[in-house]
Amino acid sequence: MAHLKNHVKQHRARLDLTQEELGSRVGVRRQTILAIEKGQYVPSTLLAFKIAEELDMSVDALFDLVHDQEVRK
Repeated sequence: MAHLKNHVKQHRARLDLTQEELGSRVGVRRQTILAIEKGQYVPSTLLAFKIAEELDMSVDALFDLVHDQEVRK
């Protein structure tokens, strides 16, 4: 089993963007950005690319696929 880890909150803060500002730029509500940051919602591929573009990052630098074995280490 695997899950998606992300660095959205850190990079959003680096650019001094609120969740609402980022959400507005990528076409979602603040609550969606919050859920992504907390790992409660996995964004679509399109949304992941939009977020990465707004944060001036690549998708693979912003999101990590973590396998359960890695979590236990």
